[in-house]
Amino acid sequence: MLKQTLAAFATTLSFASAALAQADFPFALDWKFEGPAAPYFAAIDNGHFEAAGLKVEISAGQGSLDAIPKVATGAFPVGFADINSLIKFLDQNPGAPVTAVMMVYDKPPFAIIGRKSLGVEAPKDLEGKVLGAPPPDGAWAQFPAFAIANDLNVDAITVEPVGFPTREPMLAEGNVAAVTGFSFSSYLNLVRLGVPEEDISTILMADYGLALYGNAIIANTNFAADNPDLIKGFLGAVAAGWKDAIADPDTAIASLIERNPAADAALEKRRLELAIDANVATDFAMENGMGGIDDARMAKAIEQLAQTYEFQNEPNASVYFTDAYLPDASARMLK
Repeated sequence: MLKQTLAAFATTLSFASAALAQADFPFALDWKFEGPAAPYFAAIDNGHFEAAGLKVEISAGQGSLDAIPKVATGAFPVGFADINSLIKFLDQNPGAPVTAVMMVYDKPPFAIIGRKSLGVEAPKDLEGKVLGAPPPDGAWAQFPAFAIANDLNVDAITVEPVGFPTREPMLAEGNVAAVTGFSFSSYLNLVRLGVPEEDISTILMADYGLALYGNAIIANTNFAADNPDLIKGFLGAVAAGWKDAIADPDTAIASLIERNPAADAALEKRRLELAIDANVATDFAMENGMGGIDDARMAKAIEQLAQTYEFQNEPNASVYFTDAYLPDASARMLK
């Protein structure tokens, strides 16, 4: 079905490439207009996309998987998605024209968020408890590898499928003892619901054995091959937007609030700062510039995915990520 869809979009894409280079350049986010989206709006308001010859229009998403088919079909030239989900997508749809071109969450925000008062502070505490997990959630997708890394008896964990809107409310009400989610989102959603911060435990999977990467900028490879300078310019502007947000989070959040007036500015600033500190401005990114990957770590990440996912084809890291469109490291430094 997907291959037919890709074929159907092929002609549209060939015309879209030329049009997008001159007019709108749509960018598909993974989620709502919350704190971690602020750097992209800052890149618009501070003129970084315009300087690259781009008129960027940002669309909200519905989860870590959402942008992948949008970009693969050519509906969007670029998007923001979980690279682990992209790896599985490409294994199931070999030859699909989509790949990651810039790592953003060098340390992924995949987490188990629990309540200490409900007995969850460490991975083993999940045994005998009820875990709420939205089926499309990026963190839930990594839970099997996390369970292996921490020798969890998954049969002793009751998994309750939940929707994104009900995930944190169920934890706040004590209907589940923990949930899977992005650390910066679920944590602050609980705070907003009145759960005392001292009662919230954040078990970041990257701190408990996972070498996986997180969300990356993905690109349609047909569009990228035809428009390499546009992709390179887009990535340089993204890096500049993150640098601006790190230096001045208040102004970046103001750009976000302009697009989402209903958001709580103070809360979203905290969400942005949590993402920066834990996921974006890692030691590796600060030393090498944001966007690249370590080949040995990627190899280990693929090995961990293979523990719980049966690859249909031989894994090939070069299919999942390319640095061919990254600007020079000097243009990607965050300080």
